[in-house]
Amino acid sequence: MPLVCPVILGTVRSDRQGIRAARFLAGQLEGRGHEAPLVDPEVLRLPLLDRMYKEYPAGQAPKVLEDLATLFRRADAFLIVSAEYNHSIPPALSNTLDHFLEEYSWRPSAICCYSAGQFGGVRAAMQLRAMLPELGMPSIPSLLPIPRIHKALDEAGKPAEERLAKAAGRFLDELAWYAEAMRAQRAAGTPY
Repeated sequence: MPLVCPVILGTVRSDRQGIRAARFLAGQLEGRGHEAPLVDPEVLRLPLLDRMYKEYPAGQAPKVLEDLATLFRRADAFLIVSAEYNHSIPPALSNTLDHFLEEYSWRPSAICCYSAGQFGGVRAAMQLRAMLPELGMPSIPSLLPIPRIHKALDEAGKPAEERLAKAAGRFLDELAWYAEAMRAQRAAGTPY
C-alpha cells in the first residue's frame, strides 16, 4: 500500500549538498509508488521558533505551519536528511522539527546523514536518535550514512555507485515495514 513519507531536509546553506540525498531518496520512494514530498527549510523560510504550531489559536497559525501540519498528519513515516554541523544537527533542521509535536506521534522516522568526509555524518545521526523519539517518531534501527556526498551523488541525486542504491533499497524496505506496522496500530488505536 502506498505510504506518505515527507523527506525533511535539514540545511539552508547556499552550497548545501544534502539536496542531492533528498532528491535521491524522494525519487527512490516515488519509484516504489509512495508519496515523498520534500520539506525544504530553504523554501519554507520558517521563522525561528517562538511558538509551536499547537500553541497558536485554531486557525491563526501562519499558513506555512498550517500546510506542514496538514502534511505531517497525513504522513505514515518521516525521512530525515541531515548534515553534520559541529558533531551535531544543523540549526535549520532543529527549527523545522521543533515547530511540531503531536503531528509526528506514532510514526517512524529514518535517518539519512551525510558529510564531505569519511564518516558520513553519523555523529549528527546519534543526536537525532535521541531527539526523534522525544518528538514521537522513533527512528528505525538502520541508518543511511553517505560519506563524501559530493562524490557519491550528482546534483540531480543520481548515485555514482550501485552500492548506494542497494543500501538505500534495504534502508527503505525497513522504513516501509515499520511504517506499515505502525499505520495498522494507529488505525487500531494508540495508548493515549
